[in-house]
Amino acid sequence: MDIESLDHFDRVLAAGATTMVGWRVQSVDLTGRTAQLLGLDPLGALFLGCLLEEKSDRWIRDGGGLVFPAIPELPFDSYRGTLYTAEDLYAGLDRGYDATPDARIYAWSRLHDERGDTSRTLATALHDHAIADALHELPDTGPWVGVMGGHGIARTDPTYRAAVLLGRKLARDGRTVVTGGGPGAMEAANLGSLLAEYDDAAVDAALASLAAAPSFRPSIGDWATTGLAVRREYPGDGGVSVPTWFYGHEPPNVFATSIAKYFSNALREDVLLSRARGGILYLPGAAGTVQEIFQAVTPNYYGDPATQIPLILVGVEHWTVNLPVWPLLQSLAADRPMVIQLVDTIDEAAALVS
Repeated sequence: MDIESLDHFDRVLAAGATTMVGWRVQSVDLTGRTAQLLGLDPLGALFLGCLLEEKSDRWIRDGGGLVFPAIPELPFDSYRGTLYTAEDLYAGLDRGYDATPDARIYAWSRLHDERGDTSRTLATALHDHAIADALHELPDTGPWVGVMGGHGIARTDPTYRAAVLLGRKLARDGRTVVTGGGPGAMEAANLGSLLAEYDDAAVDAALASLAAAPSFRPSIGDWATTGLAVRREYPGDGGVSVPTWFYGHEPPNVFATSIAKYFSNALREDVLLSRARGGILYLPGAAGTVQEIFQAVTPNYYGDPATQIPLILVGVEHWTVNLPVWPLLQSLAADRPMVIQLVDTIDEAAALVS
């Protein structure tokens, strides 16, 4: 049993619990529940980053429970029980982006990377484990379809609008849109999912508002502020995003409803690609998108027909001339069960995963 709030803890007690066997309690302040804890058998319980009075802490440990204490002086919760929201990451944006948790966590990670601090490794590993667990607990809202693409596409670019329409089409078809969580094509796809219940006029109005800050450069604050205003104007389900502080200079977009932000880019990439069982669409991008293509190709190449994930490249000229990935993919797919497609329009791409 995962207990991730004081309210949940109280409800379990009210239901008549007498033992904590099998409990996993994450980041809950239990300093006011010592008497209740002392009335429960702690054998087999696991407490991760909870606040406990000394008496209940000793009771749990002596009774066969495990207590993982909070790690002090961190700008994040290593035992976080839920995914992030845009409000979590951009809290304090009115004081400037540098004041937000997202910016402060990235600055912390860079500082400790340079020091080679082993405490950083432990803290981030625990955090990423907690995020993976929270991601696993998301309700099933339909097959996940990944949308990958370049982070440098401006909000005023026709390609951005095309990605918005792609995300909207996928969401309307009952797919859960999942992206790498950054700006550009990824932001556009999450925005499209958010606008699934809205018409073309709303899309045009949203894009007109976003044009006031077409890129996260030079000001992340302006970029995020315009995005948050659009999201308030058009409530909806923006799908899932999986960004990383490894590329912390690329801020997370605000349109995803559930944000699984990781420290480890390798783990983030693996989670992102493995969860998109409904297929992965690759819009024009550069090195990062190419990496994601071949990271997904490897398990498909060595797998069997039952484990294949459809990989669909969008943009014939881009993937055959600008970055000629497609000819190599064709060579790899020869005599293999790999499912690969090259199309030129978002409608063709969406049709292949609908």
